[in-house]
Amino acid sequence: MRSTSMLHAAFALAAILAAALGACGTVDSVKKKVSSDPEFDARNAAPSDPLAKPMQVGWTSARASHCGFIFDPAQLRANYLASEMQAGKTPQEIAKLERAYDYTRESVTATIKDNLGYCNKERTSAIRRDLNRYLAGDFTPSARMGR
Repeated sequence: MRSTSMLHAAFALAAILAAALGACGTVDSVKKKVSSDPEFDARNAAPSDPLAKPMQVGWTSARASHCGFIFDPAQLRANYLASEMQAGKTPQEIAKLERAYDYTRESVTATIKDNLGYCNKERTSAIRRDLNRYLAGDFTPSARMGR
């Protein structure tokens, strides 16, 4: 019995280590795309870039949360990832998209958290347009910045 629980623990540790090592490549590739201004990088990602969708949806989620939009960020993330699964992405591709989404959301949140003037009328209008589109299930990479 004890050896079975130790075996399970060893498998769990191996899975965590494999996930951590696998994440390094994705986060590094996102970091290479993200300059000192993650907002600039998210909104200017080429639509053909496989990381454009997760970057833009994560960016919009961070911005909408910062500006007080009422929505469920965890549900938006789950819906986005579900749409990628339905599109036929492999579990490995889903894991990369998930890491890109999370990294972008976290870095944008950190970048804008102290900007009290961030949520101006034009910017909230752009956020609302993109958020509504994402909440409706359209994750096409074409997010807008607003001024």
